[in-house]
Amino acid sequence: MGFLTPMHELGEYLAWTRSGEIQLPDFQRGYKWEDERIRQLLVTVLRGHPMGAVMLLKTGNSQVRFKPRAIEGVELAPGTDAKYLLLDGQQRLTSLTQALSGTGVVNTKDARGKLLDRRYFIHMETALDDEARVDEALISVPADGTIRSNFGKDIVLDLSTQSRQHEHGYFPLHLLYGDYMSWILDLADRDRGKVFHERFIKPAATYDIPAIVLDENTGKAAVATVFEKVNIGGLPLNVFELLTAVFAGDADHYARTGEDFRLNDDWRSTQEKWASHPVLAAVENTDFLQAMTMLVTRKRQMADTSERPPAISAKREDVLKLTLDDYLEWRDPLTEAFKWVSGFLADRHIFAPRDVPYPKQIVPLAAIKATLGKDADLIAVSDRLVRWYWCGVLGELYGSAIETRFARDIEMVPTWAMDDTKPLPRTVQDANFTESRLHSLRTRNAAAYKGIAALILDGGARDWMEDKALDKVQHAELAVDIHHVFPQKWCTDTGIDDEHRESIVNKTTISARTNRTIGGVAPASYLEIIESRAQVDGGQLDGILATHLIPAEYLRANAFDAYFAARRELLCQLVENAIGKTVQRDIDQGFADEDSSQFELGEIADQELPDI
Repeated sequence: MGFLTPMHELGEYLAWTRSGEIQLPDFQRGYKWEDERIRQLLVTVLRGHPMGAVMLLKTGNSQVRFKPRAIEGVELAPGTDAKYLLLDGQQRLTSLTQALSGTGVVNTKDARGKLLDRRYFIHMETALDDEARVDEALISVPADGTIRSNFGKDIVLDLSTQSRQHEHGYFPLHLLYGDYMSWILDLADRDRGKVFHERFIKPAATYDIPAIVLDENTGKAAVATVFEKVNIGGLPLNVFELLTAVFAGDADHYARTGEDFRLNDDWRSTQEKWASHPVLAAVENTDFLQAMTMLVTRKRQMADTSERPPAISAKREDVLKLTLDDYLEWRDPLTEAFKWVSGFLADRHIFAPRDVPYPKQIVPLAAIKATLGKDADLIAVSDRLVRWYWCGVLGELYGSAIETRFARDIEMVPTWAMDDTKPLPRTVQDANFTESRLHSLRTRNAAAYKGIAALILDGGARDWMEDKALDKVQHAELAVDIHHVFPQKWCTDTGIDDEHRESIVNKTTISARTNRTIGGVAPASYLEIIESRAQVDGGQLDGILATHLIPAEYLRANAFDAYFAARRELLCQLVENAIGKTVQRDIDQGFADEDSSQFELGEIADQELPDI
């Protein structure tokens, strides 16, 4: 790999980005800089301060053939050839190209992420008064050149026309490298215009930006390293984007097919195959590559007969070692494995991305399925996979240090799933749950919160108003969500504290219609309303409540404390059944539990339900 480090004037860069001599490789991220960052970049130019180098790759490389695309905001004729590809400096050159040429309108966003179209002006008198005031002098205005207040009713500053700009003394920066002279000559105060030209416009014409230019002999591995290590002040590329660079330059693939491999296009094709599996929307392209890396490294480990075979891994450095042949070998089996995962989650009553306890736990699950093949669906094997899954969710084990756990999962789970005399997987060993955790599970931010809600559904929970099973179809049609059992308003009015009111113990999954019927009244009152509207007797409704592990007698008595203690115990038993371990009881058992001790999970769940 060879490289040069020339200096080029900003005006030259603008000419090259506008003409297409400089373009982006197609895998580069989109333009993302916000308004204030662009404004500060323009201040840097006007003050003559350095902004750092850009990195260019000379085209015509036989090893690296990236598909080019224009800098955002630039329209090029189809087939326009690039002389250089911009590897680093996209955000800066895109900002400068949009702000300092053409109409000067930049498609950006504010600090909150709201999309904006902005133009940039500098107040000449303020800038000339003191160089330190350039920051103050340079302003960002809406694309129409008008700053308004009072919800758009009042005009604060109008710079929409040249005459208005002259009147208020604001120079439009999109003319800095364009036809600025006629604008200056039309000023009433030409002396001020002359001074502004000498102090700002003329120096800008010689503002230099250093470049690192990689020559046409730069190999694909070197390009990937450059992307990873020398991304100067920008947004570091993830492993997917780095592998896009590597795969695009695979000479062997090109020799076989006559085409470059486009990882972005291939990933979109994979996502299209998942279109009927909405829960897989939680899977990111880097997740797919991590699952693949585990399968590739596992295969290498099994084929190695040395005393120290390579380790199974999902680490970034090993993902970057994937070859295109590796990818093509495992892409289709892994695509199907993720589809299987969608069905596995549906069987657990997890239907939507927001309800997935740990999206990252899907990664080893897919790799495990790809390893086991059809054996994953054998009854005993499936039961062990379910136990492993709930241990991860309820043990809350996939929140950090997940790459190491991934490797252990793919190493231990398939073997144990096929033969339970083998060592327990670490995830099953590490899982534990305490009774008091139920008090702090209050929102979907917690994996175990979503897990318990799903387990209740998995146990056969039915809707209170329509007595329908809350399965995949009904989940969507009934607008099912997690709501309070003792209504929030009633709890607040009655003095129930946040810890108990918002706990998963006081939550269950019901339809939007049922939730509206409940309202904010006492349980005894809303149960009467449900019985009347659904035309159901009390015994039948109590049976439906039992499918949610809700002891109805305490609702009918508005006895929150007794209800909470009884249901807390039932949820502990639910967790125990799921993870195959005893839940540690660490709550002081008060008088309420003496009454609730009569309830056991099997008994309340097996109460006789009406025929459907």
